[in-house]
Amino acid sequence: MSSAAEHFSSLIRRVAEARDQTAFATLFDHFAPRLKSYLVRLGTDATEAEELAQEVMITLWRKAHLFDPGRASPSTWLFRIARNRRIDALRRDRSSEIDIDDPGLRPAAPDDADDLIDARTREERVRAALADLPDDQADLVRRAFFLGRSHSQIAEETGVPLGTVKSRIRLAFAKLRKRFEDDAAVDTD
Repeated sequence: MSSAAEHFSSLIRRVAEARDQTAFATLFDHFAPRLKSYLVRLGTDATEAEELAQEVMITLWRKAHLFDPGRASPSTWLFRIARNRRIDALRRDRSSEIDIDDPGLRPAAPDDADDLIDARTREERVRAALADLPDDQADLVRRAFFLGRSHSQIAEETGVPLGTVKSRIRLAFAKLRKRFEDDAAVDTD
């Protein structure tokens, strides 16, 4: 499980065990906009997508104890709830016909084995490249891209000035880009 998934799993556990409102707020801030975008991509209008995303987050609050990190990642669990809420909403809406051929109503196809291998290889390369970065740069990249923090949030959390956060992330990306370009050149030889 990735560190972001572990982080979100621990937040869900805090909601389940202690009704931790701060943990819930962090989950809401991260997932609600993503759930809304997902629902809009499935063809739900923006207003209904927002309502459904909020319903999903209410479900998280009420049923956090049912989350099992051994069965699914937090994002998989929440997006599945969103998909099911959308289907329920379509069924309740008597004014529209449900298109049984709608791809959003079908279960997702299993991932292709080659895609899984490629993804794992990419993940290993990214982890190796991050391990080669100076600790301060690697920490900022993890906060920004694995935990979804904004540069301002990172500056506030770490006490590092905003300009320094931005420049360290920029330097880290330059190093990562060079590393991946070098790896690509070796792969083509």
